Amino acid sequence: MAGKPILHYSNDRGNMESIRWLLAAAGVEFEEEYIETREDLEKLMNDGVLMFQQVPLVEIDGMKLVQTRAILNYIANKHNLYGKDIKERALIDMYDEGIADLNQLIIRYPYSDPGVKEATIAQIKDKARNRYFPAFEKVLKSHGQDYLVGNQLSKADVRLVELLYHVEEVDPTIITSFPLLQMRICPSKQVPSL
Repeated sequence: MAGKPILHYSNDRGNMESIRWLLAAAGVEFEEEYIETREDLEKLMNDGVLMFQQVPLVEIDGMKLVQTRAILNYIANKHNLYGKDIKERALIDMYDEGIADLNQLIIRYPYSDPGVKEATIAQIKDKARNRYFPAFEKVLKSHGQDYLVGNQLSKADVRLVELLYHVEEVDPTIITSFPLLQMRICPSKQVPSL
């Protein structure tokens, strides 16, 4: 049996957060080795384990994987969170790319200068409210199932819940206009008849 995956990243959310969420959803325990100094990162680069000289890095099943989407796809495939056929995988990837677009803004804004930070928060709110949340609400409403694709948990569902929590931290009122999305993070609330 393979050991626990080892995650190499700084002690913050960043691009590793989605990997943590997906592993947790799959019920996989993991270990983390935090990159705390420039020397820690340089050691990984000098050891040749960072193909593109950047993290995240996940040691899993005898491999040293880099690139967030490649890691997510591997975990999703391994743990049956990637649909049952090529059509479902295409939909999952499409939804996941939309989630990733908004998530990149959210990942960057805490590290922005104050003026840029406020503009980024306004952009996050606008895109969540007017582009991404309406699209996901429409998908869920269109088929009436509990999950985005195939009525089973997928990486897109896990990433969507992660995104909802992150946007809620920025502005908890945004999600109130989207009852089906709200059910993802507060299942005890009843969704009104649609």
